[in-house]
Formats: sequence, structure tokens, C-alpha cells
Amino acid sequence: MLQSRRRLRSRIFVSFALFGLALTSLFAAATIYMRARLEDQLINNTLQREVENFVQFKQAHPEPDAPWKLSTFDAQIYSARKFANVPFAWQRYGTGVYDIRDFDENGKLRPYKLAVYKDDRYWAFLRLDVSTQRLSERQLITALGFAVLIFAGLSMLIGRWLSSRVMSPVSDLARRLRSLRRTGQFEPLAPNFADDEVGELAAALDDYAQRLTELVQRDREFNADVSHELRTPLAVIATTTELLLNAPDLSDKMRDRLKRMERASRQSTELIEALLLLSRAERSGPIDGETTDIARVCADVIDANRPHLGGRPVEVSLRVESPLAVNAPSSVVAVALNNLIGNAIKYTPQGEVVVRVQDGRVLVEDTGPGIKAEDAEKLFQRGVRGEGAVGKGAGLGLAIVRRLCELYGWGVGLRPREGGGAVATLDFQPRR
Repeated sequence: MLQSRRRLRSRIFVSFALFGLALTSLFAAATIYMRARLEDQLINNTLQREVENFVQFKQAHPEPDAPWKLSTFDAQIYSARKFANVPFAWQRYGTGVYDIRDFDENGKLRPYKLAVYKDDRYWAFLRLDVSTQRLSERQLITALGFAVLIFAGLSMLIGRWLSSRVMSPVSDLARRLRSLRRTGQFEPLAPNFADDEVGELAAALDDYAQRLTELVQRDREFNADVSHELRTPLAVIATTTELLLNAPDLSDKMRDRLKRMERASRQSTELIEALLLLSRAERSGPIDGETTDIARVCADVIDANRPHLGGRPVEVSLRVESPLAVNAPSSVVAVALNNLIGNAIKYTPQGEVVVRVQDGRVLVEDTGPGIKAEDAEKLFQRGVRGEGAVGKGAGLGLAIVRRLCELYGWGVGLRPREGGGAVATLDFQPRR
């Protein structure tokens, strides 16, 4: 359902303007009402008290010419020469109006206003009982306090309702985006919103989603094409190599070369499978829960990398200190170990490379030039190579290993080795 055509900014402005106007109007109306009510109550009480006082006075003085005075006002005038007749408490006041507390005829302490006038001849005093006014003031303050509490509650309720109304298009957009994430089926967002800021955002998201979908589709098609185009010739190489190895008249030198071709073909196939998994961010396991024997993979990787020694005095050994099997494709494990073991063999000019299979992890120790502790983490970044790197290389091997470990929840690390060299660790059960 389409929302109002007003822009979101306008809806927020209008909503809060109406809210402020309504709240101010309510407060003004309540204040006027309470003032009028209290003022009317004050006048009524004063009149009622005076008429009762008048009746009581006439009952006590039935004669027609008996003087009567208002009970609310008490006026007295004295000669300046006879100020001793003035109540002692009033003598200290000069001309002006004062707030005092005095006792009434019943002995009750009450508040009064005392107006004083003094000259050389007369001292005049006019006392006004303001107890009723003080009571009205207290009632007004109490009423306003309740009004503030009520308006505060109303403002919270109305503000919450207005905010939900104003932000409902944004909430609807977020809900539709979450639904898209759950279902994976994209539906255009812009047709469901008005031509306002939220509608512009929905249109921008539609455009971004369309471009992202096209990019993902092209990436999938590219991966499928590359997988098919690379696997086919590799399969041909592997088949041909296998047939040639079965020939009875092969020389030892030719057989060794064919075995190298076979290992290179297998490594290339494993690498392609691992890279395809990374490109799809897709984790796959062995068929029917089959586990991969790490020691066997390490042995295959060592045999495949021995030709890289090139006659250097380096001893490469495998030490299985604890049996280890993981629930992962052997191709993925082979790619990770091939980079770690291959780097150790490549960068060790002399000495030894020891591959240790332990409980839950594999250690690759070498006696090469070693690494700096502060540079260990940098070597896992794309394009970064060690200080002793020689020959051609893009510095992607360890970056690929790190991404495979992140995909499968493994841990990988490098550290300097005591006495020189480096230690690479592939932990299949990292401690969290």
C-alpha cells in the first residue's frame, strides 16, 4: 500500500508542529480553566463568608443604625500623638504594604496583608485576610503539577505514536530487506513506497541489488567456465600420464618426469577446487562423512615438493607424533599444507625442514632465514612476500591459506623458531 505523497521531512515537521500546537493549546486551556475556577471559588467563598457575617451581625445588633464592617478588611486609624493605642506589633512598620501573620478573633494564626500610612497627624492601618488567596494559590500549584504530569504522559504517548507513524516507511523497508535475506528472492522495493526520501532510498537499493545480482551471476558463470575449461585439460593430462606410466619400456628418468607431471596435475586440480570453494564462499565436506588422513596428505605434499630442493643440502622429514584426521576434503587440506611446506622448502638454503603431525595440528619447522615476529601477520596479506623471497611470485599462497582456514574454522600462524628459522602452524581445532 502506497504511503502519503508528502516527503518524509514534511511529515516530521507537520507532525511535531501539530504536536506542539496541541500540547500548548491543552496546557493553555487547562491553565485558563483552573484560574477561572479558582478565582470563582475565591469570590464565592468570600461573598458567602461576608453574607454569613452580615446575618450574624444583624442577629446580634437588630437596631437599624447599627454599624457593620466587612470581616475581610479591618481598617483602623489613630492619632499620631496617641500611637500607644496602636497594636505593639504594628508600630514598627512604616508606610507601605507588608505580609504578616496574626491571630484572628478565634485565636487562629492566619496570613494577612497590612497596608500602613503614616504622617504627622494620623497613623492608618488596613488589614486584609489573605488566607483564602493562599489556599487558592496552593490549589493552583497542585493543579498545575498534576497538569504537568498528565501532559508529560500525553506527550510520551503522542510522541511514540507520531514517531511510529513517521518512521513506519523506514521500518517497512527494513522488514522487506530482512525478508529478502531470509528468502533469497529479490523483489523490487521502490513500487511499495511513496515518492519521498524512503522511496529514493528504496530505488537506490533496487539499483544496487540489480547491479550486485548481475555481478554475482557473471562471477558464477566465470567460475563455471573456468572450472570446466581447466579441469578438462587437466583430466586429459592425468589420464595420459597414467597410461604412459603403465608402459613397460620406460626409463627411470622418464618415469620420474611422468610422476612429477602426475603430481603437478593433481595439485593443480586440488588448487582449482579450493579456489572455486573460496570464490563461492562455500564449505564442502568429504562424501559420506569420509575423513582425511593428515599424515598421508603431508607425505604426498612432501614428495611433491622434493624436486624443488634442487640439490640443496636440506633434509625434509615427516614425524607423526599423533594420528590426526579431519572432516574436510583432502584437496583443501593439500592446498593449505602445500603452501606451508612448500614455503619452508623454498626458503631453506640448508639444514632441515620438519613436518610434525600432532594432536589437532600440524607444525612445519625450518632452519631458513626466519621471520620477524612483527612481520608474521603481514605475510598472510595479499601481495606481501618475505624478506628472503626469491624468484617470481605474487605473494598469494599464504593469503589463500588464511581464507581457507577462515572458511573451515581452522587457525594458521607463523612465528620465529628458536635458534633460527620459522615455524608455521595449521591448527584444525583452534582454541576460542
